[in-house]
Amino acid sequence: MNQEAFYVKKLGKCNVQSPLLQTPRGDTPSYKFVSDPERILYDNTLEGFKTSLKNGKEPISFEKAGPHGHLFFEPAKTKVGIVTCGGLCPGLNNVIRSLVNHLFYRYGINRVIGFKYGYEGLIPKYNHEVVELTPEKVDAIHLTGGTILGSSRGVQDVGQMVDTLEIMNLNILFCIGGDGTLRGAHAIHEEIERRKLKIAVAGIPKTIDNDISFIEKSFGFETAFTIANDIIRYAHNEAHGAYNGIALLKLMGRDSGFIAAYAALSIQEVNFVLVPEMKFDLYGPYGFLKALRKRLEERHHAVVVVAEGAGQEFFTDHKSEKDASGNTKNKDIGVYLKEKIEEEFKAKDFPFSLKYIDPSYIIRSAPANANDSKFCSLLAQNAVHAAMAGRTDFVVANWNDTFTLLPIPVTIEKRKRIDIQGELWWNIIEATGQPSRMINPEGFEIKK
Repeated sequence: MNQEAFYVKKLGKCNVQSPLLQTPRGDTPSYKFVSDPERILYDNTLEGFKTSLKNGKEPISFEKAGPHGHLFFEPAKTKVGIVTCGGLCPGLNNVIRSLVNHLFYRYGINRVIGFKYGYEGLIPKYNHEVVELTPEKVDAIHLTGGTILGSSRGVQDVGQMVDTLEIMNLNILFCIGGDGTLRGAHAIHEEIERRKLKIAVAGIPKTIDNDISFIEKSFGFETAFTIANDIIRYAHNEAHGAYNGIALLKLMGRDSGFIAAYAALSIQEVNFVLVPEMKFDLYGPYGFLKALRKRLEERHHAVVVVAEGAGQEFFTDHKSEKDASGNTKNKDIGVYLKEKIEEEFKAKDFPFSLKYIDPSYIIRSAPANANDSKFCSLLAQNAVHAAMAGRTDFVVANWNDTFTLLPIPVTIEKRKRIDIQGELWWNIIEATGQPSRMINPEGFEIKK
């Protein structure tokens, strides 16, 4: 990794005094403004420090987020836009509300608009309405799930989107979404830069799968695995209530299995966790079906949690399709496993009772829990601070319990995934008791 890639772009010098004035009273603590040199280490281990010292290179670090004493934009003349894109996620309304309130109450900005239905709202042909956002308008939206602005997927014409920003005299655009949204935000920034405009583009990472690089957690993730915790508990009751009962639960996780992993660790009632990062065989002496039967023979019930992107290698005969955002559409591994379990155990005359559960849309539409709600507010506040100080093409993030700023390109280069050799996965192995590998030796001929 090159340190240069982690420096956030700036629109220019900050000459405007921040309205977040330090107190004139000597007996009262002053507001803590951040300065440009303040940075957060990527690797905070002693080993990492010694390696950097030995190599004589500056360690990788991220810009520290927070309020600045001087701003690029003059609040009284600033106009802001907000857009939400991609799939639903707990906390979207919390972020919108916190952005509006912080802009209005802390910076005195009263011209905030919301674009409806994602990036489509910036394209004239869709003729989606533009919503004026005020503290009164967003007063209670955090109590419900979803997004009051609506959302959509799909690539839109970048030139037309920037035309809209110009026509409406916007100074800042907040883009709330996952990697597809952030790619769109970066493309918007590049067009803005090409036109030599002074418009800040700020990203707030929304991915329920928690799969954005260099970001410890994204909003909605904690709510997702907390709700999944309850569902697993009920699924365990179903499995335990029948002889050789199996509860098969599919959770979100297109490329990364963090929701499945954290949900399993949070309740300690799951016996198998199947994620995209882990390859497994179905059949043979080391395959999943053999391990599942062994579990049933010993304990007479089992709970299986599978992430939606797991086992996609079993669908090699099917043509891959893309969704509107360009992501590969996964085949339904939950239904596939259900069918294969039934087929195997019926063929072997092995008694079982199987319940299949897919709560994905219920989870992603839920309102944020208390901790996620707090996290959403802090993400929004730090995004506002950074944008007002002229930062652009950035994502507000969190690392080592500190809020940071990252250039969008480094966050979308590759997805964050579970390290199968790392501590998190070994915690899963210990919690579930599942085999560390469910793959047959190379060259082994599998007989169903």
